[in-house]
Amino acid sequence: MPTNTRPLAVSAQGLSKSFSDTAAVSGVDLEIGTGAVFGLLGPDGAGKSTLIRMLATVLPPDVGTALVFGKSITDQRDEITGRIGYMSQKFSMYPDLSVSENLEFFATVRGVSRADRKERSQRLLTSMGLAEFAERQAQFLSGGMKQKLMLATTLMHDPDLLLLDEPTTGVDPVSRREFWRILAGLHQEGRTVLVATPYMDEAERCTDIAFLDNGRITQSGTPTQIKAQVPGRLVEVISAEPRRAAAILAPLPGVVSAHLLGDVVRVLWTGDSDPEAALRAALQRGGLAEAEVAEAGIDMETVFAYLAEKSSAASELVSP
Repeated sequence: MPTNTRPLAVSAQGLSKSFSDTAAVSGVDLEIGTGAVFGLLGPDGAGKSTLIRMLATVLPPDVGTALVFGKSITDQRDEITGRIGYMSQKFSMYPDLSVSENLEFFATVRGVSRADRKERSQRLLTSMGLAEFAERQAQFLSGGMKQKLMLATTLMHDPDLLLLDEPTTGVDPVSRREFWRILAGLHQEGRTVLVATPYMDEAERCTDIAFLDNGRITQSGTPTQIKAQVPGRLVEVISAEPRRAAAILAPLPGVVSAHLLGDVVRVLWTGDSDPEAALRAALQRGGLAEAEVAEAGIDMETVFAYLAEKSSAASELVSP
């Protein structure tokens, strides 16, 4: 399932992994072009971490094969690890070492020369806004700075492929934006990035994306290609009683779905008539004449909700 025409950094066929009787990843086919920022999306428990750990050669697959820059993750691990930078979900720095000491330690483990360690450390600390915290112990960093430190140590051996497992989960919005600014810079340098994320706004920043659900990839392509699969038009409704508004709108002919995102009702409309006029009329009949109704562009939040509802409906059809 190629997503682009660039040379492949990652190529996986039928990749599977189970733990006891639970299938974490089931028959995944995946292709990631060199230089891509590939977003791996899906809910908790979808198998994102397991898939990334297999590509990072941390976990062996039960079934299937995968090549990283043309080398097998099972038979040629030693030829791969030097080109991979793997960043796990869990903060894995030494808490009692300073920022600079952590960089020095992990670079030494990776076999980076003394001269390169010094140059790269200074460059990374400056580019990530960590220079003034170089002597601070890692345990006293904020959540966002801890993530940037982990990324800096991941980059110290100058990898070609970054495997990032939900690097911004639990991080404040400002730090999340800063982290993605750094990833954009790495993309411009030509590095390949595979990043797992639960955040749909981050998916918009990727060149390619794939949805993982119950260990299987259900959709893949560019953000534009994926959004084009959602039928109809998106309308947002703001009301003092959003749950009541959603209940009024959901049964209407032409409404594919009406769900809440925060306090906003997001309606997917496939009817022939003007959606804003039709929804306003329905809300007025239901006693919510003050509600604001406006059409919006299809985004990844809409895609995720649509695919989740589609998957749920399909599961109900096959249930006994």
